[in-house]
Amino acid sequence: MIKPVEADVMSSSGRGARLRVRADDRQVVPASCSVRFRLFFLLLGVLGWFHSSTAMAAHTHVGLLLASGTARPGQTVMAGIHLQMDPHWHTYWRNPGGPGIPTSIEWTLPPGVTAGEIQWPVPEKLVADDSPSYIYQNEVVLLVPLTVAANAAPGPLELKAHVEWLECYQSCVPGKTDVRATLNAGAEAKPSADAAAIETWRKNLPLQKSDPAARAWWEKPAAGDARPIVLEWPSTTAGKDADFFPYASEKFEVGWKFEPLSGADGKIRLKTEIKKLEGNWPDKIAGLLVERSGDHQVAYEASLPITDAPAKTSSNPISAPIGTAPPGSGSFLSLVGALFSAFLGGLILNVMPCVLPVIALKILGFVSQAREHPGQVRKFGLIYAAGVLVSFLVLAGLAIGVQLAGGAASWGMLLQNPQFVLVMTLVVTLLALNLFGVFEITLSGRVMGSAANLASKEGNAGAFFNGVLATALATPCTAAFLAPAVGFALTLRSPIVIVLVFLAAGLGMAAPYIILSWQPAWLKLLPKPGVWMERFKVLIGFPMLATAVWLYTLAAPNFGENGDFWLGILLVSLGLSAWIWGQFVQRGRTGRGLAITTCLALLVLGYGWVMERELNWRHPISGAGTGAVQTSPDGIAWQAWSPEAIQAARATGRPILVDFTAKWCATCQVNKRTSIEIPSVRAKLKEINAIAFIENSYTKSPTVVAELNRYQRAGVPLVLVYPRDPNAPPQVLPDGLLTPGIVLEALNKAASQTAPADTASNR
Repeated sequence: MIKPVEADVMSSSGRGARLRVRADDRQVVPASCSVRFRLFFLLLGVLGWFHSSTAMAAHTHVGLLLASGTARPGQTVMAGIHLQMDPHWHTYWRNPGGPGIPTSIEWTLPPGVTAGEIQWPVPEKLVADDSPSYIYQNEVVLLVPLTVAANAAPGPLELKAHVEWLECYQSCVPGKTDVRATLNAGAEAKPSADAAAIETWRKNLPLQKSDPAARAWWEKPAAGDARPIVLEWPSTTAGKDADFFPYASEKFEVGWKFEPLSGADGKIRLKTEIKKLEGNWPDKIAGLLVERSGDHQVAYEASLPITDAPAKTSSNPISAPIGTAPPGSGSFLSLVGALFSAFLGGLILNVMPCVLPVIALKILGFVSQAREHPGQVRKFGLIYAAGVLVSFLVLAGLAIGVQLAGGAASWGMLLQNPQFVLVMTLVVTLLALNLFGVFEITLSGRVMGSAANLASKEGNAGAFFNGVLATALATPCTAAFLAPAVGFALTLRSPIVIVLVFLAAGLGMAAPYIILSWQPAWLKLLPKPGVWMERFKVLIGFPMLATAVWLYTLAAPNFGENGDFWLGILLVSLGLSAWIWGQFVQRGRTGRGLAITTCLALLVLGYGWVMERELNWRHPISGAGTGAVQTSPDGIAWQAWSPEAIQAARATGRPILVDFTAKWCATCQVNKRTSIEIPSVRAKLKEINAIAFIENSYTKSPTVVAELNRYQRAGVPLVLVYPRDPNAPPQVLPDGLLTPGIVLEALNKAASQTAPADTASNR
């Protein structure tokens, strides 16, 4: 039986002499012993203090291990506190459970050396007298990363650690000791004799596995201070015994008895009870998801938000370390910060290349309105803002609907819909042809180019549709400040927060036009209407046409091997219809009936034969455009990204560059051409022997969205640089536009963070 540590502890038999725990000398002595024996045991304890590198309590030997004998300045070295217990004795995990106490480490380090948090190997679960404990038997190595400063002077570095623990078998004894070791700082890193042992224990740490399907929810309302909860996660092997090792909390306790429930194929579902100790009910639960198969045990670190009702899936990765959810995600201050960030992001969207053609149309509208009544100008400005806000509300509604339906929502998800991209290609092509003057729209033009009519006329409908079109074309762009704000909302999974954040972004996008509309004096600074407007209108037709070509390249791969050919035929047919309409219906005097019949025939043929039969546009192919590519013969040798590929690559001890991108993401393509797929970065990748992974996603992938949410991104771009050290977290490069210097600096830093055990083999 495991008993709490007390001033007096019963002997192993529970009868006879009482044992008094002496924490100062770490010995267990009979209370009835003579003074001579007490002095003898005290002398043994005092002598133990002079053992510098290894000390022993009653039943535990403690030592300090280092993975490197010599470390370079700037390197992270893994240290290990080795606790070796006598048979049947054990020490405790970070959450000891029951009466235990976790081992603590207090470092005394020279200037220039800093210690990280303890990395705890997966423990065992021991249940005695209906009370669980999480323990280590026989031995354990608690790992602690030590970072040597980049400006550390060469020479020996004396490392000291004060270790305290509780060891238990049939009684419990506290122990403490000081351990020390010497680490040399030098120009060349050298592994130590303990490197292999530390590497072995690193493999016993909880795994980091990206999977979007782990979730937790309350099964029923609370009954007093107890409330049932259900945990669910996918398992690669059916029939595994499962468990959950919770992290300790002062506000609630997680029951240790888990009732297995029937779940979906390939998923583990466990039910237990949470007991509230103080405050409100928790909004998340953290710990280890454990699977056992025979003697084999594997655990994944998890931090899962708790929902009121189960959703079909979740976008929260089970590999997310504790703290990766938005700090204070439920607080008012965090919400205010997200709203302000969304407003700034929406404001910046106005200068993104995706939106510039529509902005040019809006400028023409302001020029036309410059001499109108101020009240009319204000009305158009507000209607344009309404178009933007309604569009952002639609996007918010889509995101909420996708999440409620069990999908993974992200910014730019409309561009992941092949049908939407196809329709946008047709609409923008019509806009470009209208700007070129191929056809003009009058109030009677109800069949051809109604979208172009709405965009080119600055009436009420035109102002509103300009706002809608600007928002639609802005979805591929992830502006600075916008991605973290939308990521905050989507990760929090609160419909109210999602709506507020999207509305704030819409207000930011519409703000310049509202302000300009309500300042008539500023409109007088614009040039007077004239012939130049017609020329300018033709000029902006070219960027509009370029946008159509870009959308064409996104849409074509979704419709099979010949999708590019048949989509091209469809656009030619549409363009011919527009020309006939403008030339013979609008500007012609004879043969208008034949022209209208020809236009209708071309449109029916284009839809019925090309769209329905050849493109089969309502059933696009799945997975189009995914996979790794090498963009040029001497380009980066990208590999396809997957969580398993990253885990395998990290085990090799090589730096890793990961680019989450999409062909429809304008910012991604700019980063690729200016800062990633460039000679200097290619040379640096070869120099440091790095591995490059790319996720070029064109389809809805919950795994990809989960990885984006893990790093608080609502969409691409996301660029990660993993260091050599497999346990060190990746560097997250800034969202928005990158520079070559940012990427090269991250790669240099990743190359310097060498995995201690692999330093020699990877040089």
